[in-house]
Amino acid sequence: MRAEFPEGHAVLFGIDGKIILTPRSYEHSSTIKSMQWDTAVSLGRHAKTPSDVYIDFPADENSAPDPAILRDDARREGTRYSFEDVLLISEVVSTSSVREDYDDCTAKYGRYGIPIHLVVDPYAREVVLHTQPTATGYIAAHTHKYGTGKLLIPLADGRTFTLDLDELPVPEPETDVR
Repeated sequence: MRAEFPEGHAVLFGIDGKIILTPRSYEHSSTIKSMQWDTAVSLGRHAKTPSDVYIDFPADENSAPDPAILRDDARREGTRYSFEDVLLISEVVSTSSVREDYDDCTAKYGRYGIPIHLVVDPYAREVVLHTQPTATGYIAAHTHKYGTGKLLIPLADGRTFTLDLDELPVPEPETDVR
């Protein structure tokens, strides 16, 4: 019932009893905030854009992605949305989740037919846009560097999500403070 978890970590509890500790950084948090702002500006303040909220996938492969964009008519089943409601899923890379965000999540989201998967990497200062899902991932992957303007991403429902690559935050240099 009570536990103390390390500071700076998000704690996710799976339905199978699994506890997942995910370190969060300022870069991670501020990137999600920037993306949420872009979502509100391009899709409206009431667009369904959960972040770090479980989405049900088949075979108990649930995910709590960083910003996701859902269909306007998406309806929760209990407390969760279904993967079938997802138009776009983003994963913001953390130093501890590089392989998972670039490889594991890309394969998983493609396998379940998520139309668009974004990998947003503040450390590499790039966004990888995956489209055309397949059983093993995605056919197309296009890399866009930070600072190259607005990335217009057409969604399957006819709306367009505009990600401002000029406004995504970059990591600050580390200082040696004692």
